[in-house]
Amino acid sequence: MSILRADSISNRTGTGAPSFPNGAVVTGVVTATSFVGAVTGNVTGNVTGNITGNVTGNATGLSGSPSITVSAIDSTGISTFANDVRFRGGVIENVSAATTYTSGGALVLELDVRNSTTYRYSMPTGATIGIVSFKNMPADTENGSTVTVLFTQPSSITAGTGNTTAATGIGTNCTVIPFVSGAAVAGISTRALVGSGTTVTLSATPNDRDFVSFFVHYTGGTNTTATSYQVYVTKNGGFRQGNVGV
Repeated sequence: MSILRADSISNRTGTGAPSFPNGAVVTGVVTATSFVGAVTGNVTGNVTGNITGNVTGNATGLSGSPSITVSAIDSTGISTFANDVRFRGGVIENVSAATTYTSGGALVLELDVRNSTTYRYSMPTGATIGIVSFKNMPADTENGSTVTVLFTQPSSITAGTGNTTAATGIGTNCTVIPFVSGAAVAGISTRALVGSGTTVTLSATPNDRDFVSFFVHYTGGTNTTATSYQVYVTKNGGFRQGNVGV
C-alpha cells in the first residue's frame, strides 16, 4: 500500500484539477468550497447547514422528523418522505397557545406576531378579555400581519361575560407593541376597525367555537404613532358539533 503526501494536486499542465476516471475512495472527512456534478448513491448521517440552489430529481427515504424550510429554492421531481414534513412559509401554520396576564385590572390576551399567526384560547368561566395585545409587530417598513385566534367557550358561561356583549366586543381595546430595529418599543393603544361600525362578539353558547381574525397594518409612518397602525377584526363563529354525519 502506497501513501501519497502532498500540499496540493493539479493536472499535468498545472491549470486545473486532476481527473479520477476510475473513481476515488476517501476515508475520513472531505472538505471543499463547492461540489460540482451529480451525487450518486446514498448519503447517510446528518446534513447540517443550508442547501441553496436547485434540487432536481427525487428525494426519497428521508426518515425521522425532517423540517424543510423552502426559501428561494426550486425543487423538481418527486419527493417521498417517511414521516410528516412541515413546510414553513404559509403552507402549514404552527398553532400556539395564547397567553394572558393582568394589566390595570384588565385581562390581556397576548399574541406574539413573531412567534405565530394562529392561536387557540379556551375562555375561563366568567372571564372577559379586556385588551388584545399584538406583540412584536414588525414596523421597519410598511407591512401587514394576519393573526387568527380560535376561541372556545367553557362548558358553562355566565350571562354578559366571555366577550359576548357589544360593550365587551373583541377588538374594542387593542395594544400594538411594535418591533423596530431588532427591539420592541412601547405599546400603542388603539381599537380595531369593524364592519358597519359594530363590534365582534363571541358566542354565548357553552362550548361554542369562534374564529376571530385580526389584520394589523403598519402604514409605514412614524412607528411610535397610533395613527400608523390600523387593526381590522372579523369573525366566523358559533361553531359546534352538527347532528348530521359521523
